Amino acid sequence: MTYKDEYTRWLNADLLDVDLNTELRNIQGDEEAVKDRFAVALKFGTAGLRGTLGAGTNRMNIWVVRQATQGVADWVKTQGGTQSVAISYDSRLKGWNFARDAAGVLAANGIHVYIYDELMPVPALSFATRFYKCNAGIMITASHNPAQYNGYKAYGPDGCQMTDDAAAVVYASIQKTDVLTGAKYMSFAEAVSKGLVEFVSNECKEALYTEIEKRQVRPGLCRTAGLKLVYSPLNGTGLVPVTRVLKDIGISDITIVPEQEYPNGYFTTCSYPNPEQKAALQKGLDLAVKTGADLMLATDPDADRVGIAMRCPDGSYELVTGNEMGVLLLDYICAGRIEKGTMPKNPVAVESIVSTPLAGKVAEHYGVELRHTLTGFKWIGDQIAKLEAAGEVDRFIFGFEESYGYLAGPYVRDKDAVIGSMLICEMAAYYRSIGSSIKQRLEEIYKEYGRYLNQVDSFEFPGLSGMDKMAGIMAGLRKDAPKEFAGHKVVKVTDYEDTASTGLPKANVLRYDLEDGAVVIVRPSGTEPKIKTYFTTKGKDLAEAQAEKDALAEAIKPILA
Repeated sequence: MTYKDEYTRWLNADLLDVDLNTELRNIQGDEEAVKDRFAVALKFGTAGLRGTLGAGTNRMNIWVVRQATQGVADWVKTQGGTQSVAISYDSRLKGWNFARDAAGVLAANGIHVYIYDELMPVPALSFATRFYKCNAGIMITASHNPAQYNGYKAYGPDGCQMTDDAAAVVYASIQKTDVLTGAKYMSFAEAVSKGLVEFVSNECKEALYTEIEKRQVRPGLCRTAGLKLVYSPLNGTGLVPVTRVLKDIGISDITIVPEQEYPNGYFTTCSYPNPEQKAALQKGLDLAVKTGADLMLATDPDADRVGIAMRCPDGSYELVTGNEMGVLLLDYICAGRIEKGTMPKNPVAVESIVSTPLAGKVAEHYGVELRHTLTGFKWIGDQIAKLEAAGEVDRFIFGFEESYGYLAGPYVRDKDAVIGSMLICEMAAYYRSIGSSIKQRLEEIYKEYGRYLNQVDSFEFPGLSGMDKMAGIMAGLRKDAPKEFAGHKVVKVTDYEDTASTGLPKANVLRYDLEDGAVVIVRPSGTEPKIKTYFTTKGKDLAEAQAEKDALAEAIKPILA
């Protein structure tokens, strides 16, 4: 069947959605628009599905969600166990529709569903999957993408995103399932009435908060520290869990950014709700200046990542990168747990291969084993699982990725902005209580270990040909490896597709170590049509480190053009 035939089939079907029917009629006769929607299908991988909302096999809609869920159901039915799946969703457009339809497909397959009765973040989904001992979990989210996107993340029974092997089985089943007619389905109301769908209990919700609050480093400190906070949920899921936990530990002076307080899938005040971007934090920054807050905090729509701006001595606010916050939290947790006598024997921390080497220096200082994983928090979760299997799960104290993802404790297996927010605020309160600040401690760390700089650039490759172009660039880099960047000789090339040399699972990542100690890493994004370049430089000061990074970035541009 050609993509034109598939379009005609959709056009003539009863799609039960006025938006889809209208869109299909509006593109009639527009060859490129039809091709873009139907020439390919969204591919299900370890990151699940992600795409723009709309009609067609290359868009996010109820039919693609039902097809994907039938694939998950087929996999679950081979797994034994409880034959159950947990579902959550964030504030994205169509989020509840997709969650409800996924539940309907699972129920029609005889699989029990635990679904949240309110939007809840990624960590809550991971926790519920483990709490109910489910075979799988489904999170409807597109993370930090713009409003026109939605997505579908699938989790295994351990609360980690699905393994490569499981995702491959699901994808094979999806390919055998007709997108419009292949999925089994019953209405959500029927599934509830038959007892196949039930809402996540308050017991589960409260258990999550208990587990998070148990991970305070200095319990009780925040009640007397007088921390003044501005917080933005960026119109996502963070409002309820983040403010609940912060108030529980004693932080009461919280000013919420009013325009971004409540769920709003259009993200009207923040076109790209990514806490890595200053523009996403601007409303909060303005409010922080107005209120004189010690700290400005923002969580992304599915509340698995958190970004901050810290107040400097001159009253200005400076954004903290994911690498810097990872190092600050590692340093704070280690020092605090040693002080309190709660540091486990042979402690373990974990970071991804694209995160800062500065973390290694801090870990070494405190006698902590620092493990490195591939990019993707499921690999950090995998390290926790290995410790758990050995009966040593309490050795895990902290894990982080440079992209603002943090986790302390094994209660979930994905990054968690709720505990990240709690620990960041506790850390800020602690430094405030001893007459210091996050800014001051960061400068002390740089003075002790050296002025590291870690920055990420992205090159986008949109359209149907984008993925092919990205593959061609990576193949070209492997065939003809650069000998130098900006006059700095490449002394070592690490190809993470060569598992024998890395000791890690296969990944499409290339690392170039330069003669002066700088590092350049190139990898395609797992969720978006872009190639990311990661730069690590070190100088006597920020200006020197920045100058080398800028030179390296200019040198690599022609290769990725």
